[in-house]
Amino acid sequence: MIILASQSPRRAALLDQIGIAYQVVPAHVDETLHADERAADYVERVALAKAAAVHALHPDRVVLAADTAVVLDQQILGKPRDRDDALNVLASLSGRTHEVLTGVAVASVERRYALNVSRVFFRALTDAEIAAYWDSGEPADKAGAYAVQGIAAAFIERIEGSYSGVMGLPLFETMALLHQAGVHADWES
Repeated sequence: MIILASQSPRRAALLDQIGIAYQVVPAHVDETLHADERAADYVERVALAKAAAVHALHPDRVVLAADTAVVLDQQILGKPRDRDDALNVLASLSGRTHEVLTGVAVASVERRYALNVSRVFFRALTDAEIAAYWDSGEPADKAGAYAVQGIAAAFIERIEGSYSGVMGLPLFETMALLHQAGVHADWES
């Protein structure tokens, strides 16, 4: 059984999907974006810091951590501060393509890291759709103000990359890192 250094119900559901047994131990690290830090460097730093922080508490266990950034015009779009912020973020995504970067880190005897980059194509959204989506409550606590696995799926023309990566844990990369650390899914034994 690994440790998942995240309280994200989406990451937990994705591990359930592929049959990885886990225990949740949230990581408490500073996730502040550094000045002039590129998105790829940011998700790598934070994912590795989360894995290292929890691994220091449980050095005999395999720890999995991840961090996701929604990026438009080289700007990281975090969780919306309020309604107006969410409406502005969603309007900026409307009719455009953005990237979702998810860094995955595994800490055991060694530390391993992988980056998944996906491109998400949003159709044009009306102001009424954006407002109704906010009113649904779904975007309030989501990076980029949307959830690919929820209502916002109706806004996405296509994804180039990993659906699970956009959701917050790219399963291909995750399974490869876990295999390197000697961890296998329930169905693989």
